[in-house]
Amino acid sequence: MRILITAAAAFGALSLAACGSPAEKAADQKADAIEAQGEQTADSLEKQAEVAKDTAEAQGEAKADALNEKADQVEQAADAKADAVEKAADGH
Repeated sequence: MRILITAAAAFGALSLAACGSPAEKAADQKADAIEAQGEQTADSLEKQAEVAKDTAEAQGEAKADALNEKADQVEQAADAKADAVEKAADGH
């Protein structure tokens, strides 16, 4: 019988604890506010990361375009020089 009374008392204590005291409710609200703030901060950081990624991609594309343009110029200059050498050889 003593075990039954102890079990009933424990069950009753747990039931009352589940209702939540004002301090527990305040702690839950504070925890919710902290979580919401953390989510907002994380969202902001994710947006900043996306902007940084887009900027880096744009800069990378601009650099690649510039290098391709330079490669085209070098190739055209080499072709012109080779044509000049061939033309000079044909002239003799």
